[in-house]
Formats: sequence, C-alpha cells, structure tokens
Amino acid sequence: MHIGVIGATGTIGSRVVTEALGRGHHVTALSRDASQIDESRANVTWKSVDVLDPASVSAVLPGLDVLISGFQPGNAAKDLADTVRRSIADPTVHTTAARALIKALESHPRTRLIVIGGAGSLETAPGVALVDDVERIHETLDQLGLPRAYAAAARGARDGLNVFRTSNRLWTYFSPAEEIAPGERTGRFRVGGDQVLRDADGRNRVSAEDAAVALIDEVELPRFVQRRFTIGY
Repeated sequence: MHIGVIGATGTIGSRVVTEALGRGHHVTALSRDASQIDESRANVTWKSVDVLDPASVSAVLPGLDVLISGFQPGNAAKDLADTVRRSIADPTVHTTAARALIKALESHPRTRLIVIGGAGSLETAPGVALVDDVERIHETLDQLGLPRAYAAAARGARDGLNVFRTSNRLWTYFSPAEEIAPGERTGRFRVGGDQVLRDADGRNRVSAEDAAVALIDEVELPRFVQRRFTIGY
C-alpha cells in the first residue's frame, strides 16, 4: 500500500514510517519542512505539507491509499516544552487541523484518514472522559510531568475528535495511552474502543513502537472506520 505520514519526524510518526517500510509498504513521509531531510531508505519519499492548509494537504493525497496524521503543534520529539507551550496557547489548533483534513478529503473521498490524537478524550467511566474529570486529569498531568494548564490542550484534542465524528469521510481516530514513549516493539497489547485500558498496576501505557504496530495493523486490516480506538498493555 502507499501510506502518507504527517509528522513523520515525530516520536510516533517516525516509528510509523519504519514499521510501514518494514512491512513492505511505500511511504510518503510528510513534514513542515522536508528540505533538510537526509533519507537513504528505499520506498520512502519526503515532502513538505502544512496540515492547517486544506490545499497543501490535498496536493499530497493523489496516489495515497491511507493518510496517517500525527500532527501536533511544534516538534515534541525535538522540543517537548515548546510543543506544550504551543498547545496550551492555542487549544483550537486541533479543530483547525481536523477541518483542514476533512476539507482536503473532499476531492479524494476514497482515501482513508487515520488521526493520531490524544488520550484525554478516553473514558475513565461510562460517558465520563478523562478531560472532564478535573481531579483525575490533574493527577494524570502531574504524573506525566506536564503543567495542569495542559488540560486545555487535551480538551482541544477532544474537540478535534468531535469534528471527525460529524464527518462522513473514511476517518479513524487513534488515542494512544496516557504514558507513551520510545521503548520496545513487542507486538503484544490490548486493543479497545473509547475506554482507557489499564494494566494490573492501574497504568495506561504503551511504547511508541507498539503504537506504530497498531496503526499499521489498522491500515492493513481496517476495524475502526469512522470510529476511535486505543491500545494499552
């Protein structure tokens, strides 16, 4: 398959590229500025894209079977503090990106879209999202070492999910675990829908490598079209 990956230099996006190439797919790796990328692997092409501009996104869609968007403000892989600041300063950026992606797909309705979103919109109890449980979201942010003001960014990401939920495009929304970082590719994890998946210690965690496995699994065998899914150990 031919897979586009927005945010291909990011923590998850870079691993999605590697996972896709390892399974024999062709990848168009997309970044804000791809001009400085030094790439020697086969079957990958780098292009620049502005995910907030529907015309820019639409221009990279021809030939793609699936577009995976790992967009977030800034580049967290290189400067997490900057991404956190940007996310807090403009929580609406996620709805802007969602609308741009949906608009771009109007001219390519058969292209699937998989969006890597946030964990804050996952339910901690039936009908209760983490971002709406003030005590729990603050506790989670404290544990992750993030400022409590980041709750606004998490709610912004949930608003982005709600934009997709009103769309009839072939979208899938992936909420990674609360704790996600570079680690081991095990290929062993649980798959869920709207609820947080916690392990025996009460932690909701997964490696970025296994997130990439789950995403390419969804590319190859669609199970969550027009739905959200999550994973966890």
